[in-house]
Amino acid sequence: MAYIGKEPIVGNFQKCDAISVVNGQAAYTLQVSSTNVSPESANHMLVSLNGILQAPTTSFTVSGSTLTFASNLATGDVIDFVMLLGNVLDLGVPSDATVSTAKIVDGAVTSAKLSAGKVLQVLSTVKTDTFSTASETPTFTDVTGLSVSITPSSTSSKILIFVNMYASGGVSGMRHYSRLVRGSTAICVGDSAGSRLQVSAYNVNERTATMNGFPITFLDSPNTTSSTTYKVQVTAETADTIYINRSGLDSNADTYARTASTITVMEVAG
Repeated sequence: MAYIGKEPIVGNFQKCDAISVVNGQAAYTLQVSSTNVSPESANHMLVSLNGILQAPTTSFTVSGSTLTFASNLATGDVIDFVMLLGNVLDLGVPSDATVSTAKIVDGAVTSAKLSAGKVLQVLSTVKTDTFSTASETPTFTDVTGLSVSITPSSTSSKILIFVNMYASGGVSGMRHYSRLVRGSTAICVGDSAGSRLQVSAYNVNERTATMNGFPITFLDSPNTTSSTTYKVQVTAETADTIYINRSGLDSNADTYARTASTITVMEVAG
């Protein structure tokens, strides 16, 4: 739509509740939906009395939510309507469907304004090289390069973690274990039960020519806004070596493979 002159500005226009009782006084309370409202000033109002628009500051004034006419109204006088125009310098509460995406400052919508379950940020690390360790149970070793750090925007946020790792061993039939760690604390592990290891994933390496997947999915509640690191640790049964992203045999032939392992974190609004 084209305009001659300045384009009209959509403001916080409100029509006050009807004032049906005119009781011979000058002062009346302004309400919208039965709640008191306070206009910016008399100059931000349209007031009609007996079908005539009144001059602000001379015919009426306003203080807080009280509208005061220059003289007492008489029986039979009718306050037709009172319109509040908002503040021409401060928009106040915008009218419905008037704020476009372009009008929102980058970064202005914080996690506190988003409903629970919304994804706020996603970070991921991909490990394409190989790794090996002869670490034996019950000692766990960090998998080099398979970690990711995230700084939650709110203490109520949850962190959804996905791990997709492939491993093999140097001895057939040996057991391999992995666990998810936040900082230095193991998370997403089974309950303590005697001498059994508390782990996130567990596999038996049937053949040195094959690899097994170690998938982990966990929704964590770190309760912090500090940088938090998630990582993967592994260990193997006694006298075995665990290999990441390659088979134990790892022959140089097109029937063998190298894989990639990943760890991805998502901050979810709490």
